[in-house]
Amino acid sequence: MGYPIITKRLLVIVGATAVGKTDVSLKLATQYDCPILSADSRQCYRELGIATAKPDQEVLSMVPHYFINSHSIHYPVNASEFETYALNVLQGVYKENSICIMTGGSGLYIKAVCEGLDEIPVVPESIRHQLENRLEQEGLKALLEDLLALDSSYAEVIDRENPRRVIRALEVCLGTGMPYSSFRKGKTQPRPFEIIKIGLQRDRRSLYPRIDHRIDEMIRHGLFEEAEQLYEFKHSKPLQTVGFQEVFGFLEERYDRTEATRLLKRNSRRYAKRQLTWFGKDPSIRWFHPDDMQSISEYIQLKIS
Repeated sequence: MGYPIITKRLLVIVGATAVGKTDVSLKLATQYDCPILSADSRQCYRELGIATAKPDQEVLSMVPHYFINSHSIHYPVNASEFETYALNVLQGVYKENSICIMTGGSGLYIKAVCEGLDEIPVVPESIRHQLENRLEQEGLKALLEDLLALDSSYAEVIDRENPRRVIRALEVCLGTGMPYSSFRKGKTQPRPFEIIKIGLQRDRRSLYPRIDHRIDEMIRHGLFEEAEQLYEFKHSKPLQTVGFQEVFGFLEERYDRTEATRLLKRNSRRYAKRQLTWFGKDPSIRWFHPDDMQSISEYIQLKIS
């Protein structure tokens, strides 16, 4: 008589920024006595603190976390590298646990772990350098206009505040003569674990004030000072995102502190909207209000029983 096979499961908690993913994930990790794998593209960097809304030290001490403070901005991580990192982590976790929680708002990182990534053709580095020079001279808006013309479908879902993502899509368009989205086949790679996806959502009347409050708290805790300390590395990929670019504009005296704060809140709300657009296209996600822990727990129990 053989031993029963224990199914390994990955609970994926997704949603927009400030919706409440950290609290729900912590409650579930405590309930199932399992670790948390972050799927946030910036919380992994040790040098970034306030701007990334990392779990505080108290939370980190309560439950084992992976991909928090694990890397340096001087060696940026991409979605493909995260896929490798995460699968290695999960292989180790599943030796002791049958459940692991992955949570975050970086849709491409989550897709990389759950489905695998498409094979994108290699293009000459000279194209990227040309686009980086255009970014410096003409700004991100000009590159976005080109992307809209060359690949409007991908431009609809891309993080438009992230120059790296825009440049990556454009260089493939220009280097291959094909839309970047044409290479995104969506062929799912088999995984040795079952995936259960939980989406957290609030209506905008509730979510947007939470985003604004988070920005106010970040500023109160020293966001502007943190950005100033990191200003010399402003061209580093992890810093070319919402939360730093707006403050860098203030430090360069392109606008005042009040305008920087307004841009931080506006761009964070826009980012949340793009996150919801991305996750809203995934039919495997079951959506809940983050305060409805009973329904979330009951759904998970139903899936794993």
